[in-house]
Amino acid sequence: MDTFSSMIIGAVDQIKNAVVKIDIYKSANGKFRPAGSGSGFIFSSDGLIFTNSHVVEGADKIMVSLLNENEIEATLIGKDPDTDLAILKIYAGGYSVARLGDASQLQIGQFVIAIGNPYGYQHTVTTGVVSALGRTLQTQSGRMVDNVIQSDTALNPGNSGGPMINTDGEVIGVNTAVIQGAQGLSFSVSINTAKEIARQLIQDGKVFKAYLGLQLQDVLMNEKVRQHYKLPNRNGIFVTRIEPDSPASRSQLLEGDIIISFNNKPVSNSNELFKALTDRHILSVTNISVIRHAELLNFIIVPAEKK
Repeated sequence: MDTFSSMIIGAVDQIKNAVVKIDIYKSANGKFRPAGSGSGFIFSSDGLIFTNSHVVEGADKIMVSLLNENEIEATLIGKDPDTDLAILKIYAGGYSVARLGDASQLQIGQFVIAIGNPYGYQHTVTTGVVSALGRTLQTQSGRMVDNVIQSDTALNPGNSGGPMINTDGEVIGVNTAVIQGAQGLSFSVSINTAKEIARQLIQDGKVFKAYLGLQLQDVLMNEKVRQHYKLPNRNGIFVTRIEPDSPASRSQLLEGDIIISFNNKPVSNSNELFKALTDRHILSVTNISVIRHAELLNFIIVPAEKK
C-alpha cells in the first residue's frame, strides 16, 4: 500500500471509535418523531461529546450511536449558538476518546481529514487541505462565528458536528458548515475555540464573550514592516469587514487594517483575540494596535457583551 493511503488509514483508525452519529427527535402528540441527524465525537473519558448547536436545536430527545452500534440517550450539557457548538454527555462504555490537537499550529495547504455521517452513511471519510485560517463565517441564522478553518474537504448534511483531524489523528476542528451553491468550501470551528467554549459550558452552563463587530482573517505580516517596528508576531489579523452599529464601527478601525495587539498584548491570530474577549474584565476602554498601509497606529475600542 502507498504511504499516503497508510497515513490516512492510520489517522482514521485512531479516532474512529470516538466518532458518533446523533439523531434528534421532537415530541408530537405524545410520540417522538425523527427530526434530523448529525455527527459528533467523544472528547473525554466520562462521555462528553462535541457537536454543533444547530444539530441539537429544538430536540426533545437526543440519541447517540457508537461505532459498535450501541445507541444511548444523551443529555445536553450546554450549547453556544454563536460558535455553533454544543456539548452532550452519555453514560456508557465501548468507545475511545479523541485526542484534541492545537489548531494554532495549522498551516495553509496542510492535509486534513473529515469523519462524519453525511445523509446517514455512518463514518464516512473525506480528505482535503486547509484553504484559509482565522476566517469569520456568517451562519444561516445570521450569527458571526470567529476563528473558522476553511478547507476543500467534502462535507455534506449530516457531517455537522463531526471532527476535522490532522494526519496524526488529532482533532483540529469541529465541522460546522458548507456554503450552499459554492464548490469545495467547507468550514470547521477551531478546536482551540471549542476547548474554551467547553470549559465555560461545563463550569458555568453558559458562555461569556465580548463583541467587537469584525469579520477577520489571519494573514502573514509583511517582513519589512515587522522588522521596522520590531514586532514580535509574524502573523496578524486582517479586518475584512466592520459591522454597522458595532463597537468597531464606533472606533477608528478601518476595513483593511491588520490587528497586531489587543489589550496591550500581541495577537497573532483570531484564536488569541477570541480568548482575550472571553475575559469579563475586557468590557472597558481597551487599547488596540494595527498596521495600516505600513504605518503602526494605536487606538482605543470598547468591547460590548455579546447577547
